[in-house]
Amino acid sequence: QRRARVLPANSLVDETDLPVSAEYIAKVTPIVTSIRQTSKWLNGVSAEATPAQISRLEALPFVREIEIVQRYRRVRETEINAAASPYLPVRKGDGTGALDYGSSLAQVSLENIPAVHATGNSAQGIIIGVFDNGFRLLNHEAFDFLRPRIIAQHDFVDHKVSVVPNNPNGPFGGHGVNTLSTLAGYKPGQVIGPAYGASFILARTENDSSETPVEEDNWVAAIQWAESLGVQITSTSLGYYDFDSGFTSLTWQDMNGKTAVITRAAVMAARKGVIVVNSAGNDAVLRSGLPNTLIAPADADSILTAGAVTPFGVRAGFSSYGPTSDGRVKPDVMAVGTNIQAADAYDPTGYTYGSTGGTSFSCPLTAGVAALVLNAHPEATAMQIINAIKTTARQAPSQAARPDNFYGWGIIDALAAINSLGSGSPPPTALAGSNTSTTGFTANWTAVTGATRYRLDVATDIAFSSFVSGYYYLNVGNVTSYAVVGLTPGTVYYYRVRAVGATGTSGSPNIMTVSTVAETFKLSANYPNPFNPGTRIEFQTPEQSRVNLSVFDILGKPVKTLVEGAFPPSRGTPYFVLWDGTDASGARVASGVYFYRMKATGVSGTSSSQIMKMMLIR
Repeated sequence: QRRARVLPANSLVDETDLPVSAEYIAKVTPIVTSIRQTSKWLNGVSAEATPAQISRLEALPFVREIEIVQRYRRVRETEINAAASPYLPVRKGDGTGALDYGSSLAQVSLENIPAVHATGNSAQGIIIGVFDNGFRLLNHEAFDFLRPRIIAQHDFVDHKVSVVPNNPNGPFGGHGVNTLSTLAGYKPGQVIGPAYGASFILARTENDSSETPVEEDNWVAAIQWAESLGVQITSTSLGYYDFDSGFTSLTWQDMNGKTAVITRAAVMAARKGVIVVNSAGNDAVLRSGLPNTLIAPADADSILTAGAVTPFGVRAGFSSYGPTSDGRVKPDVMAVGTNIQAADAYDPTGYTYGSTGGTSFSCPLTAGVAALVLNAHPEATAMQIINAIKTTARQAPSQAARPDNFYGWGIIDALAAINSLGSGSPPPTALAGSNTSTTGFTANWTAVTGATRYRLDVATDIAFSSFVSGYYYLNVGNVTSYAVVGLTPGTVYYYRVRAVGATGTSGSPNIMTVSTVAETFKLSANYPNPFNPGTRIEFQTPEQSRVNLSVFDILGKPVKTLVEGAFPPSRGTPYFVLWDGTDASGARVASGVYFYRMKATGVSGTSSSQIMKMMLIR
């Protein structure tokens, strides 16, 4: 579906989706020291090889070229001292039912994110890929709401499934905790990220113990993997530019959108309809005086490159500047990158404020805004989303021209970007539907001059191949809304409205998404069952609820708590959690029958306790 918005119908799958020839890989493997990654997009492999081995590779008839991969110094932005901005007072958002952002209010207010959250949009249903140095503390309380929506994870450094580094008590994987919580953490009073309702694909691509080009290879492998799983947005808070002695380095001239391997992969992902968001870099001071201080893949075309400002809208002095060496404006946009409130990487109930900063954090905030816009306009293409974010960005206080190579198009505005896509579409404009009950919603739209009636279509898929009770023709009069009833609780629906006149149906309608609320507390049967090594458990809540989901052995002894936290009412797809067959200490449990129990208490006082049985077979 994502590719269909940007590619011809006969080109949704092409040669870049074909695996690299297994025969070729088999012939290369005994020649080189080791194979690192295989890339179907680049139709090749990365490998460690001596000069003598390279000579042997050159003689192979199927080898088109051999590129010596640069060795770069990785860049992460926790090195930045972000305490330069004055302290910002903490307050709860205004309005009934407003979220309590705690100290994170400062970092989301400038981008107008709370105004979008107030409409019920938390990027629910959007799939975001986060690539970092691992996520060592996924059991942090800020991730309680997020964990059930981790749909896939992979460690491309140590070649395993879990993105928690092998030594969870060591120093690795802290940066990923900080950036993921900035993007999607949800702990009222502490941190609420822009995309706290989204689903996630997590990848560890960076090895903290080394500074080798393998990280670049890992990122290419990760973006291919995530794209094949349907990722819609990626957030990457790292980049490459520098070199170790003895290796050819990138220079500012190489920031042209086509030199670095990681840049070329980013461009290919964008061509396939992925919204790629990357940090601009923190080297404006370190490499001042050069024509640009960008890091790869921030130089890529058709992606969103994020620079950093303070919560007051002033450019952070470290934020890298453009243009690219081929003359394109970079960065594209700005978001807050100082005075950041994020989950602490070592304390599962702790938080940092002001000690982390850089374009590492303006990047996930920008990716979160892109997810909010895509949630409001699921029919939009990646470039439409990107253009909406850029063209509605606000000029910064000290920005002389718009765009320029220090601020890009300006400071992003989530609500303005959403509204720009709605107002620019052909009439009538469908407005966001609202929930009226667990089994219905109200569709709203704008009036169209000259219309004799309106056509309302409701379906369970965005392609409108499965209509719900057909479609409705509505008399005009003063009717600009319609209550759709008799729907399945907890299901996502799509609707569109067209104006019908004497000459037929006018314009291409906006497609809007609504979801009915779950009717009751529900704990579903796990799948698969029996299972080995893991299984999926789904649950639903009809209102804001506190949920505990735990596993017990056949004697009733606690094995592991899978979920513990507050959950908004279920809309659309159920919440889910994956159990990998381990206990609270991480040890694998034995084969046998296990029980899982959901205890939930809603804000109204309604409570539920449900127990289901499952079987693990080793």
